[in-house]
Amino acid sequence: MTWQSGLRADGKTFLVTGANAGIGYFAAEQLAASGATVVLGCRDSGKAELAMRVIRERVPDARLRRIPLDLSDLSTLPATVDALAIDSLHAVVLNAGILLSDPARRVSPQGHELMFATNHLGHFALVAHLAPILSAAPAGRVITVGSFAARSERLDLADLQSEHDYRPKRTYGRSKLAQMLFGFELDRRLRAHGSTTASIIVHPGGALDSLSPARPPLFSRTTAQRLRGLPANIVLHGKHSGAQSIVRAVLDPEITSGQLWGPRVFGLRGQPHQESPHPHMTDPGTATQLWSASSALTGVDPFDRITNTP
Repeated sequence: MTWQSGLRADGKTFLVTGANAGIGYFAAEQLAASGATVVLGCRDSGKAELAMRVIRERVPDARLRRIPLDLSDLSTLPATVDALAIDSLHAVVLNAGILLSDPARRVSPQGHELMFATNHLGHFALVAHLAPILSAAPAGRVITVGSFAARSERLDLADLQSEHDYRPKRTYGRSKLAQMLFGFELDRRLRAHGSTTASIIVHPGGALDSLSPARPPLFSRTTAQRLRGLPANIVLHGKHSGAQSIVRAVLDPEITSGQLWGPRVFGLRGQPHQESPHPHMTDPGTATQLWSASSALTGVDPFDRITNTP
């Protein structure tokens, strides 16, 4: 069984980062069915165009746009937000991310470790640049997409960018934990300010390509791939199912700021439900230090221009 909202969002605009593949694609496809205008923020314009074509095959009346988005390069983000050319944004889904396996540490154009730069710093700065139009919406939402991998990681505040001890899998998990800490800290600051903007944290559980429906020519799978993935269906699910926590967090008016949503069955598969976050994901002391470090590294503060109040 899957969660089906039936909720309409006509007249609203949602931005999904990394919407041309994986969970981001399925979130965009499902949100398009709500009647909202869905903006695909993607680094590759050709892949974004292909994703929009495939979405329209599934949702013929979909209202779609695309904008260039490279989260790894902080200098490009103001132009990205300008390209939206809208007065208000009802939700942004902070989904895009990279997972590197190369043992060699890579850096962004600004010299930041690439996974931390893309997954966390880029989204941190993007929210800062989006703040005025999020504030202009009656009840804007920032949806931060974390990861099950964050459960087993802890931040090293003295080595946020893995300069001294780089291990790809651990660095990835820490970058996703940083995102989740940011989401919870953003909620605390918004509520303290009396803002009507909400910060909601989600994770997709264990979402596999082999358990996801094909979307040719964007994404296909062979019979052999499908069969190899079937045993995993006992504990995991496809990326279309992983996207449902995101979609519910965007559309469900009963979900409120500061909540964490993920799959119901062991946090790995099933319908979305509200979870109790692990203490290390919400620790105010760690989050405050991370916020200060992120602001210093990006040169912006997401809270500076979020001004709406009830």
